[in-house]
Amino acid sequence: MLQKLLFDKEDLAKTRSLPNPDSRSGCFVDNMKLPVHRWYRYSAGFSADWVRYLLRQRIRGSKTDCTVLDPFAGIATTLVACNMENIKSLGFETHPFIFRMAETKLGLCHSSTTALTGLFSRFVNDIKKHPRVNYETDAPLLEKCYTKASLNELLTMKRILETGYDDPEARILWFVITSILRLCSCVGTAQWQYVLPNKTKTCVSSPFNALIAKTEEILNDVDSLGSASYSHLAKILRADSRYSLDLEENSIDCVITSPPYPNNYDYADATRLEMTFWGEVRGWSDLHSVVRRRLLCSCSQHSAAEKVRLSDIMRESILSPILPDLQNVCERLAKIRLDKGGKKTYHTMIASYFLDLAHVFRTLRRVCRKKAELCFVIGDSAPYGIHVPVEKWLGELAVAEGFLDYDFEKIRDRNVKWKNRKHDVPLKEGRLWIQG
Repeated sequence: MLQKLLFDKEDLAKTRSLPNPDSRSGCFVDNMKLPVHRWYRYSAGFSADWVRYLLRQRIRGSKTDCTVLDPFAGIATTLVACNMENIKSLGFETHPFIFRMAETKLGLCHSSTTALTGLFSRFVNDIKKHPRVNYETDAPLLEKCYTKASLNELLTMKRILETGYDDPEARILWFVITSILRLCSCVGTAQWQYVLPNKTKTCVSSPFNALIAKTEEILNDVDSLGSASYSHLAKILRADSRYSLDLEENSIDCVITSPPYPNNYDYADATRLEMTFWGEVRGWSDLHSVVRRRLLCSCSQHSAAEKVRLSDIMRESILSPILPDLQNVCERLAKIRLDKGGKKTYHTMIASYFLDLAHVFRTLRRVCRKKAELCFVIGDSAPYGIHVPVEKWLGELAVAEGFLDYDFEKIRDRNVKWKNRKHDVPLKEGRLWIQG
């Protein structure tokens, strides 16, 4: 049996008495100390404390019954925060793996502690009783990321799960195993970076110990939420906010989100380790067909794989509000890339990014109420040293789709602490407020 859990009163107290976390709204690292949010670290996100603060200060006080939408739900930060504030929420996510993680996490929040304890205890006992078998894998990435002993232990857990458990039990255990994969790796696999096989870690958990610790963490948090009564449960849908959604018109009161930044971070590659472990991709070459093509375009790998033509994008009428400036930047990028070693397709990436967001704003205008308030946590970009004024162009696209006005609130400077940065263009992160 799992050892008796201690209730973490300090964590729960923190969620009940929130200081003003405005200056750290873009800091997802803070979530790793918060119940539920700490279960799985995704490479993108923002402060859950800030979301709750925003809900209390600007949403709950003005509306007794409202619905919050996150069109880029990710690992469900906004949705969990809304649940904790007893506010109805809805999220959309197109990344198939992250959607499944988020959906399972939301379900776990409302699970029975007794049932979970029994499930986890049974799984632990099955692991202890399982005969020692040396499993083979044809995935070079896994062999680079784990010692033979650790990988064999993880593959044993996978085998037990696949042969002895059915949904929804298997889904819960799948979530737990997924959440410990990087903790057990002996190389550089932090979730804010790509896998670095040549970088070793000094603090590595054994799979079994990591599993015990993670199940106790989940049980502790579910226990702390057990007495909470949510009148509205959050819902997450595997849907694409760029296109027409099956939502009632004028049904959304508030949007709180953080879309991908146009800074060439490959969100498909961010889950390659996990998806390789579960056999959902064989390697990097599978990522585009399985994941990347479903996502908003924010990396050059996406636009290059899609073989996007700049001239085709520039003919899209939805981009007309920003077309002269956008075309100028993209043509400069198209020219400068020819002198660069990587010849990255930043020109079509940037054009595709704003085309995608333009369609998002068109969708949001249809589903948002006339007095809705939208908050986008965003960052600007400077590929090859050419500045892209993201907040200005997104604001203008939103107004062109029928929103009344926009304002940008800077949070912090970016690109200032890395000694190996490729350019000296000052960048920033902040909140783009859009008024309905």
